[in-house]
Amino acid sequence: MIFEEIQSDVFLISLEKFQDERGFFLESYNKSELSKLGIDISFIQDNLSFSSSKNTIRGLHYQKPPFNQNKLITVLQGSIFDVFIDIRKDSDNYGFCNSIILDGPDKILLIPAGFVHGFCTLENNTIVSYKVDKQYNRMSECGIIWNDHELNIEWPFKGGTPILSDKDKSLSSWNSFMNELKEK
Repeated sequence: MIFEEIQSDVFLISLEKFQDERGFFLESYNKSELSKLGIDISFIQDNLSFSSSKNTIRGLHYQKPPFNQNKLITVLQGSIFDVFIDIRKDSDNYGFCNSIILDGPDKILLIPAGFVHGFCTLENNTIVSYKVDKQYNRMSECGIIWNDHELNIEWPFKGGTPILSDKDKSLSSWNSFMNELKEK
């Protein structure tokens, strides 16, 4: 495993792939390798999302403390444009929005708690796996609308229009979201 810190506490993890005529094998998770970096996370749940169409947006999601989640994201099939925004109050990167393209199981993204997260599928039939360390809690869920003008995310749509759930279409603006967090 090779760890590259692409933003404060956000790691792109490159995995070693062993290939032969049968296909390939890779170790997709190793708690002791994370521990060597001082990352002590106990993942308790694995989730899969399947998106039948490219340009499907999931997010931008966040769970308020104490339910905010560390996430380990892997694309099993297809590719995604993954977006993460640091909203940790004590972070030097507070409010910074970043993105990366993930396109296979040999690259994993570790996003710590305190980040808003979402992605857009770049291909049909995309499958994303993500481990989380806290259970989903409906009362703590919130998020930011994908096309917020303050964030100005340059989504890489490959023709067509974005596909979103009704819930994601009704998420807050960046300013409303941040004001809501300050009130808590």
